[in-house]
Amino acid sequence: MNIQKWLPKSLLARTLWFTLLAVFLAQMIATTIWYGQSKQRDLQGLESASASMANMFASTVTFFQSLPLEYRHIVLDQLRNMGGTRFFVSFNEEEILIDPIPSSQMKNTAVRVFEEVLSDKLPSLDVIRVEFSRPETLHVLKNDILLSDLPRSWAHYTLSLEPLNPPILVVQLELAENEWLYIAGLLPSPYVSLEDEIITSQQVIFMGFITTLLLLFTYFMIRRQTKPLKRLANAANALSFDIYQPPLKEEGASELVTATRAFNRMQLRVRRYIDDREHLFSAISHDLKTPITRLRLRAELIDDESKIEKFNNDLDELEMMVKGALQTVKDTDLHENLTQVDIAEMLRSIAEQHNQELVKVHIPDIKIAPLTGKPLALKRCFSNLIENGVKYGDEVRLIIVDEKGSLIVIIKDSGPGIPEASLEAVFEPYVRIAKDDEGHGLGMGIARNIIHAHGGDMAIHNSVDGGLEVKVFIPRLIKEK
Repeated sequence: MNIQKWLPKSLLARTLWFTLLAVFLAQMIATTIWYGQSKQRDLQGLESASASMANMFASTVTFFQSLPLEYRHIVLDQLRNMGGTRFFVSFNEEEILIDPIPSSQMKNTAVRVFEEVLSDKLPSLDVIRVEFSRPETLHVLKNDILLSDLPRSWAHYTLSLEPLNPPILVVQLELAENEWLYIAGLLPSPYVSLEDEIITSQQVIFMGFITTLLLLFTYFMIRRQTKPLKRLANAANALSFDIYQPPLKEEGASELVTATRAFNRMQLRVRRYIDDREHLFSAISHDLKTPITRLRLRAELIDDESKIEKFNNDLDELEMMVKGALQTVKDTDLHENLTQVDIAEMLRSIAEQHNQELVKVHIPDIKIAPLTGKPLALKRCFSNLIENGVKYGDEVRLIIVDEKGSLIVIIKDSGPGIPEASLEAVFEPYVRIAKDDEGHGLGMGIARNIIHAHGGDMAIHNSVDGGLEVKVFIPRLIKEK
């Protein structure tokens, strides 16, 4: 399974996700260690408390065994009339059936200790029953009498601890045939409830609050730290659109300051390189015009007409090459501000210029979201591509795919296409496949340079059903939120 597929994309979301995961794992490890240690202490404390209480039970049994049979019930009645004792005691003619609570480590430990202590203190008794029951299902005196059926003074203060209503410990000992001693009581605090929870609801709420507080703190901290990084990413993305954008403010962590400073220096060097290139070509243009004009004048002084014509043809070719080079620089130099461009309207206006009786440019009637770019450069690009399609084919059809992060424009013509070996060569300057004298072989290269300057790409191939297919991919510039 590819984990990267399920991870969040942004740095902020990933940081929050990994922080949450780290907090969860830390809490799990801490809870496991804490539970193991506290559980051991609780079990030791429960064993000690159960042993002490079992000794009290044994003393109670010994006390009642020492009384004559006819006095046992009299003593019990007197104790109940006086408000009861710490334990509920009764003599029954049968064993009372107890509805036990579910087994747990705490319950099993208490039952085991009671059985061991009572067996040791009361060796004369063969039958000792130890169990825990819920107050609402506890039977007393007889199997058809519930604890709730007794007068409140008999057992309410002994076996009730509202609103907790913890489980009640019941010990039944067979003193003789048809004579059972029934003793019930509550374990001492803090073991009264026999809780065996790994983590309580209050702890869950506390950990949730702490985790939320940590995530909020991490969110604001990372968001503050990633703002310069996001501006740097947006500036790098916009660099292909506008090399003359202002330098970024150097702020944030030291690593971000270093990266921002390096980006500003790189942008300055690229800007100087482009300026130098423009100055170079402007100087070449200016310097070559004078000697070309001088050569034309001198050519007129030649007496041989055939040599004059050849001389002028060479000068025309030289002048065309100079103009072509200057046109390449001019058409790919995007000195425009970024703006929202209505591509659909732009394509329709280009199509209207070429639609004639014998030539048709078909554009789908769809709504296209505005594209951030340089309108004159994009119009120059699509004009070159559609003009080529119109020139070499009678029909041009456009297919537009408008996606959230990009725009794809496919231009298909019905012309003869291009030989497979020359598909990449047409982007080179002065390379022409057609044999006519129209054009300089610069249009395709200029179009692709403009698309590259917008961060996109362009590819061409021969369509299966004939003609040439040009696919233009332009990403949408992501603005900082």
